[in-house]
Amino acid sequence: MKIHEYQGKEILKKYGVAVPRGIPCFSVEDAVKAAEALGGPVWVVKAQIHAGGRGKGGGVKLARSIDEVRALSGEILGMQLKTHQTGPDGQKVRRLLVEEGADIRKELYVGMVVDRVTQRVCLMASSEGGMDIEEVAAHTPEKIHKVFVDPVAGLTDADCDDVARKIGVPDASVPQARVVLQGLYRAFWETDASLAEINPLILTGDGRVVALDAKLNFDANALYRHPELVELRDLDEEDPAEIEASKYDLAYIQLDGNIGCLVNGAGLAMATMDTIKLFGGEPANFLDVGGGATTEKVTEAFKIMLRNPNLKAILVNIFGGIMRCDVIAEGVIAASRAVGLKVPLVVRMKGTNEELGRKMLAESGLPIISAETMGEAAQKVVAAAR
Repeated sequence: MKIHEYQGKEILKKYGVAVPRGIPCFSVEDAVKAAEALGGPVWVVKAQIHAGGRGKGGGVKLARSIDEVRALSGEILGMQLKTHQTGPDGQKVRRLLVEEGADIRKELYVGMVVDRVTQRVCLMASSEGGMDIEEVAAHTPEKIHKVFVDPVAGLTDADCDDVARKIGVPDASVPQARVVLQGLYRAFWETDASLAEINPLILTGDGRVVALDAKLNFDANALYRHPELVELRDLDEEDPAEIEASKYDLAYIQLDGNIGCLVNGAGLAMATMDTIKLFGGEPANFLDVGGGATTEKVTEAFKIMLRNPNLKAILVNIFGGIMRCDVIAEGVIAASRAVGLKVPLVVRMKGTNEELGRKMLAESGLPIISAETMGEAAQKVVAAAR
């Protein structure tokens, strides 16, 4: 689950991280009132969407008067902001953050992720913060410094001070950097985050260390422990099909292809998509119905896939371990009839009650294409989509 920048900054503030004063706004008048309340000669008007690269896309502007705040807010609110993370259609801006201006002497980068190899939280830091951090990581990886945090000891003072100096924090500001880094780590750890990022972390003209941006993503599997975080969810920023899928406990992610996939198990789902691509097709979605799929769940899964206007064919690939093939067959038949299926449907089933499942499909009278192996199923669905 993702949240907005202003929400992330509120969380970081609770952990002692210094952030600029700012006020979230939902209208131009809100923005004008926010600027007046903050005072000062300079304000930053920032689009709030769940994507990076807002500055490059025209979603972050500097205003030097109240009239400029009004004009820029009117331009940004409601715009379809396109960045490298939104895709070609962009994302509509429905919220703003109006923030006091900052005296930026140097832009740095710090972030926390889980490193799968060491199975530890990894602190990444760089002296090259700002809008082009991806370019730094790709072309000059030696400028990215990493600390793999011992979960017992936590992020130590020595680790913080060492990495702060490596990214160019002057000695006088190292104690402040230590507070920021340890606050970021505790925020990451205690909220079950999957990503906690400050880009840029700035050094101001008077030596302060301030988080000028904040990006926090949370592990959806741990949200039951954090009802206060669930309240921050902005459904306007999420794919409607993915929201609908979550109501039925379906793991669904829409992709750019035209072949729908309905599979039980995340590993098999990934392998199915790889096999489709191997034979020249493009998956339209990731969809894991899980081990306890019911007829209702399968029907809803079909409905969600069919909302995609680009869909040309569907592949159902089931391994019947916990899940019985006859139950899936019943769901496929019911779903096909309920939605009036108009695209080709390829089904491959293996495991518990597979013979019964195949018999049910064969006797259904529906134009279902059967396959024995995953490779055969992929080839048939790619051909059907074409």
